[in-house]
This record gives sequence, C-alpha cells and structure tokens, in this order.
Amino acid sequence: MLLDRFLLASRGFEHHLSTVPPDGWDAPTPCSAWDVRALVNHMTRGNLNYVGLLRGATREEFLARRDADALGDDPVAAFTGSVRACAAAFAEEGALDRVVDYPLGKLTGRRALAVRTTDSTVHTWDLARALGADDALDPGLVAWIDEDYDTIFAGLALGPRFFAEPPPAPPGASRQDRLLTRFGRDPRAAG
Repeated sequence: MLLDRFLLASRGFEHHLSTVPPDGWDAPTPCSAWDVRALVNHMTRGNLNYVGLLRGATREEFLARRDADALGDDPVAAFTGSVRACAAAFAEEGALDRVVDYPLGKLTGRRALAVRTTDSTVHTWDLARALGADDALDPGLVAWIDEDYDTIFAGLALGPRFFAEPPPAPPGASRQDRLLTRFGRDPRAAG
C-alpha cells in the first residue's frame, strides 16, 4: 500500500513534468531557491539518494550528492528511471524494515518511503504552480499525509532549513491548502 502511494505521487509529478515547455526549465517555483530544472533534479536525485540509503549510504553521502545533476539531457527519462529504481529498491525483501541513515534522523525503510512519498506529493504542487497548471493533488494522498503527518515525521529534526514557517491557513481553507501550509507553502500566493 505504501509503495502504491509513492508510485501515485510520482505519477502526479511525472504528469506535470511531461508538460514542461522547452523554455520552461528556468521558470521560478514556490521553492524560491529552485527553478523548474532544479526542482526536477531535486526529485530525481532524491529518488536515487533513497536507493543509496537502502544500500547503506550515510546521511553525509546523501547530502553530498543532493545537488549533483541527475537529469542529463533528458529530464523526463531521468526522473522516470529514478522512480523505477526507487520503487524497486523499496520493494526488495526486508527493505521496509531496514534502518537507514536519513539526514534528519535514523528511520526504518517504511518511514523513509513515507517521507519520500510526502516530498513527492508536495513537490508535485510546486511543479504544477511553476507551470501554471492545475495544482489539485490526489485527495487520497492529501488525506493520508494530513492524518499521518505526526507519525511520518515523528522524531525527525525538522527545522527552518527544511520547512519555512507556514503562513496561517485562512478560515475555511481546504484540506490541501491546510496541508500545504504545514510545508511552508502559501496556496493563496499567485502561481
């Protein structure tokens, strides 16, 4: 079930990725330090780094590779290949119970996959916003992240480096908008 959620989140990201126009790679994203290409690289490299964690990489190795180019000349193929590699690594026997040296704290593979799925979901919104596309996220993923947020991130050293201080959600905000504010996004800002 958890692997299915990761694949669903990845398909959402890939859906938007496949629509990036040739001149859209340097468009700004809600992640102020990244343009579209940097965001896509973050997602692609992230998938590959999780494979590394499952193979015994350390948090230092994860962070050292974090910004290395993983896209080459074909960002869409690089991303889809990274999703396949990540899913295959998490599907291996014992992978969900393995303890990995994640940068924010040691996690089981199960929790690492939950963090990866959450990251993929939130960054799908970022990519959609950067492209001016429909930014509605899968409601099932939104509900799962919202309901399991405390379990997914329990004990991790979350701080301003990872999530900006969220803006207050306005009264009557949708569940998606409330969730996005938890991750430092402002759904009311112009996309």
